[in-house]
Amino acid sequence: MSKLKTNPKVDAFVKKEKKWPTEVAALRKILLASPLEEDLKWGFPCYTMNDTNLVMIQSFKGFCALMFFKGFALKDPKGLLKAPGENSNVVSRFEFTKAAEITKAKAAINNFIKQSIKAEDTGVKLEKKTTKQPTMPAEFKTVLAKNKKLKTAFDGLTPGRQRLYLMHFSAAKQAATRVSRIEKCTPKILKGLGLND
Repeated sequence: MSKLKTNPKVDAFVKKEKKWPTEVAALRKILLASPLEEDLKWGFPCYTMNDTNLVMIQSFKGFCALMFFKGFALKDPKGLLKAPGENSNVVSRFEFTKAAEITKAKAAINNFIKQSIKAEDTGVKLEKKTTKQPTMPAEFKTVLAKNKKLKTAFDGLTPGRQRLYLMHFSAAKQAATRVSRIEKCTPKILKGLGLND
């Protein structure tokens, strides 16, 4: 495998990196030895194949990470990869706090890179799972029973938007907080907007 040319935008990123300079440089060195192309996207070094994002180096406050865009397709028997959020089922990331951890994990990192390339080559797609709709809080049921306009508007939202609202309402531990959240979101629902719109 031939060594890639470095991207000047990534050179600039590496020079400015304050929190994890050694770790970012170590991850970059591994990625530059792969057949992927280097770019800077969303402010981070990103490695692509056929214009498709496969791997990204990320720098956070508590760790630096290698994020795999097709994490769902990677075999990880040792459980080295983590989901970036509880509702994330596509991407995975390998987190590091010391350069020595990267050196120790070099073979695993190269394996994940090879798997990512293979997943892209073979066109692996994430199987759509039927996501179970979160339970509707009693407070929201009561409001919908009294407000037909709101019920019609809520029923008219996409399943994803409905799901986000229900998760947002249900996440509140106290009934008063759930009621407050429902009241704050009612105008958005009536306008046909999602929680984050």
